[in-house]
Amino acid sequence: MRSDLRPSSVSTLAALTVLALAAGAAPALAEDPATPATVGIGRATTDTYDRGSFSVSAWTDAAQAKVTTVSAKIRKGDTVVTEIPELPPLSYNPSVFRLPAATPLKLTEDGGAIPELGTYAIDITATDSLGNTLTRTDAGTLDFTLKPQLDFGLTAPDWKSRSSVPSGMLLGIQPGSGDIVPITGRDITLRRLADDTAPARTATTDDQGTYTGEAYTDVKLGEEFRVSYSENSAQVHGSVGYTRSVYTLTPRTLKVSAKADRTRVLPGQKVTVTGTLTDPNAPDQPAEGTPRVDTSLAGQQVRVSLGIDGRTDGFVGQTVTTGADGTFTAQLPHVPGLRLNTWVVTPVDPYLTFGDVSGPLAIPEEGRISLASATLGADGKATMTGSFRSWYNPWKSRWDTSGQKLVLEYSADGRTGWRTLASGTSATYPGFYVLSGKSTSGYYRVRHPLSDRFLESSTIIWGMGRSATKILAVNASPEPVRKGATVTVTGRLQHQIGTTWKNYGNAPVTVWFKAKGSNTWKQLGSARTDSTGVATFKKASTVDGWYTMRHSGDGTHFNSSYAYEDYVDVR
Repeated sequence: MRSDLRPSSVSTLAALTVLALAAGAAPALAEDPATPATVGIGRATTDTYDRGSFSVSAWTDAAQAKVTTVSAKIRKGDTVVTEIPELPPLSYNPSVFRLPAATPLKLTEDGGAIPELGTYAIDITATDSLGNTLTRTDAGTLDFTLKPQLDFGLTAPDWKSRSSVPSGMLLGIQPGSGDIVPITGRDITLRRLADDTAPARTATTDDQGTYTGEAYTDVKLGEEFRVSYSENSAQVHGSVGYTRSVYTLTPRTLKVSAKADRTRVLPGQKVTVTGTLTDPNAPDQPAEGTPRVDTSLAGQQVRVSLGIDGRTDGFVGQTVTTGADGTFTAQLPHVPGLRLNTWVVTPVDPYLTFGDVSGPLAIPEEGRISLASATLGADGKATMTGSFRSWYNPWKSRWDTSGQKLVLEYSADGRTGWRTLASGTSATYPGFYVLSGKSTSGYYRVRHPLSDRFLESSTIIWGMGRSATKILAVNASPEPVRKGATVTVTGRLQHQIGTTWKNYGNAPVTVWFKAKGSNTWKQLGSARTDSTGVATFKKASTVDGWYTMRHSGDGTHFNSSYAYEDYVDVR
């Protein structure tokens, strides 16, 4: 942009001032239309990744002009160390000029022109296509020093020492050549991050740049340590630091034998797990000697907890300490609702290993059986429906409550003498069940017997009843009878009220006939009893056979039991 079109600004005024001072004249104001077009130069900065290179921005305010040449001088005080006739522009940003990465500045020992490590002044000269030129003295500082880098490691602690030694190397990246050289005789700072109140330690690098710190004791798995170094000198400039964790150790391998006193624990009960630690790597005992007591196995902590499928849950358990002979005992309570099915023994000390030792343990949880419907049919068939679910979480996965055994039970008084009428299992979802069985008036329930998955539970006790019925004195007459003549069938229907049988009047009955030589009963018709419970039915005779009556029940009565069958001879 032309200077006469650029808005007045502090940066423009500063650039004009630099040009005026370079010319030995008073600075001209940016607003002055007579001010000539000028070249601007930014700050020269050392490359972050390779200190043998640097970059600088340059521009021109002259209309239709562009910067054509940017050169540089590197000097120490008044002594010019080297000159760079041209800095090429960046392809992606033509206003920035950079010493090519392929030809960085190097030490004389590496074939370059820089005599030694240190800092150097950078003078920049820029010229545009109209011949306008500007030289900026001390445009920047070349940081031609080693860039430090650290290597840091920790030894793996073991069972005996439980200590870790920090060590590593302090190296420097040489500018220009990129050579890695040791930085010797420097103090490295070491810190144990878990103990921020303790003073930092130091370790000094040797002639190879390596360092080794003092051993840290009682090191825990996962504990973090930090190493750091900082220097700002003529040889080294920069700060570096790393944090490392102790993620490996060398544990002591033991063997555990353990057992539980039960395989199922119920509410109010506890399961006792006992075990013994042994060292499979301990020397054998002399055959004639007294059994050796391994005192190193005493006072060791182990965690005995509940788990799932052989893996520890970790939340429910007890930490116990081994005795003089390496034995331990722990007690675990009944903890329902977590789908736990295992007891597990694990080491507390990360420096001990014996794998997870486990055994099966059923911990039944409470279930609940809802009752949706209960019916007792006239044929004596009792049917109960509902669903079985977990008490603690009724919306558990359908697989949790499916396949559970359920039984339909009957009791005459609802308190004693319960007997099973039918059994089945809960369906997949949502634990639904349908159970049916033959019975009579009384009390019913659906019960879930104790299992490894759920405790015993049952529905409410549900009373259901109907009155029993029977037909007495069935008679078919006359006997014998002429073919085509009328046969009269009579019978008396009674129902049970309490413990007494009484006549059941105004009730329907059906009349059935089975021909001689046949096994099939056929219904001839129906009738209704009078006030004394007597029903009468008439039918023309055809063949020899048996006659009987039945009552098919109603809303409050059972079907009648089979009545007496009366034979009629037709001639």
